[in-house]
Amino acid sequence: MAAKTAKAESKFSRRESEVMDVLFQKGSATAREVWSALGETRTYSTVRKLLSILEEKGHVEHETQGAAFVYSPKIEREEAASSAIGRLVDTFFQGSVAGAVSSLLGEKGHKLSTEELDRISKMIEEAKKK
Repeated sequence: MAAKTAKAESKFSRRESEVMDVLFQKGSATAREVWSALGETRTYSTVRKLLSILEEKGHVEHETQGAAFVYSPKIEREEAASSAIGRLVDTFFQGSVAGAVSSLLGEKGHKLSTEELDRISKMIEEAKKK
């Protein structure tokens, strides 16, 4: 099997994102605590496997406390959010960032403040320079 690229390794599956969200909220947690926080929607063994996969990818680390492994994120929440957004763009907008932005800007009930619009305008100007 071919080695995964760094980009593929940085993308989270939906289930991995759910586990990472729990770890970001709690700071650190055992597999049982993650399982409980997920509302037991996954089997305990699935949660343990997901934590193992995330550790192999370098996104989480663990330390041993007694007989338990306590997991904590090795990456910043922003990096995980970027991965989730990338997955959303790929899944629902066929990779079109413009399509995703258009959808977000057209979302009813979510009025952007002047400051937010200015920030977005600056981001667009910076992107044009690249």
